[in-house]
Amino acid sequence: MIGAITAGITGFKSTAPVTVTYLVAAGGGGGGAAADGSIGGGGGAGGYRSSTLSVTPGNTFTVTIGAGGAGGGSGPLSGSPGNDSVFSTITSTGGGFGGKGRGNNFGESGGNGGSGGGAGFSNNSTTVGGLGNTPSTSPSQGNNGGNEGSGGGGAGGGGASSAGGNPTAGSGTANSISGSSVTYCAGGSGSGSAGSGNTPAAAAANLGLGGEAGWNAGGGAGGSGIVILSYPSSRDAIASIPGGLTYSQTTSGGNRIYSFTAGTGTVTF
Repeated sequence: MIGAITAGITGFKSTAPVTVTYLVAAGGGGGGAAADGSIGGGGGAGGYRSSTLSVTPGNTFTVTIGAGGAGGGSGPLSGSPGNDSVFSTITSTGGGFGGKGRGNNFGESGGNGGSGGGAGFSNNSTTVGGLGNTPSTSPSQGNNGGNEGSGGGGAGGGGASSAGGNPTAGSGTANSISGSSVTYCAGGSGSGSAGSGNTPAAAAANLGLGGEAGWNAGGGAGGSGIVILSYPSSRDAIASIPGGLTYSQTTSGGNRIYSFTAGTGTVTF
């Protein structure tokens, strides 16, 4: 991983615009906590956006990496939503939180976001999944979380490629922008971790994953997002990257590839 390196890096020698391929994944929502032998809802995946943007050398752009939302704690409590990731005019919305589960009382519906959080289980109320692609983008950045369903149990969070079910999570989307195929922005499972008091681990970083729901315990945290930029290696390196951004640079398939994994700052092309 390379820290902030600005000295000695030149800007694009050509003033002609360059087409930058981007992937912007937001932080995933946290999974819901549960009590009374119930299951919380899984967190929704962070919003997923990938396309191209024409960039003129000398222009500056904001890059922000969204953190994952915290899992719900004892109480029980619903998870927290994920945070947005940004590249220039492109914003991917953080994943919706997973709803709390309470078998002998009231559960909670999942939150809206890039993908919606799953509904938490309850015997005494009807809970529904949060809405994905909120606010709306075209193409869609995510899908709805799952509803509670007649079989009980907490529902899964929505993912970039499909909606959450009960208790299954929505699936993510594979992308090879980094030089190898990686799946981003899958929802968190509503099945939780079996066993009383077993709290799920936090989701892996920099994939935009939703947090897993808790089974009679707290929920797992959602994973952080990522911003990846790729453009032809015949063009010069990015001119300036501030110290507030953590990133790495590689080359693959004739492209320069920048992976920003934490922080926020203004990048100069």
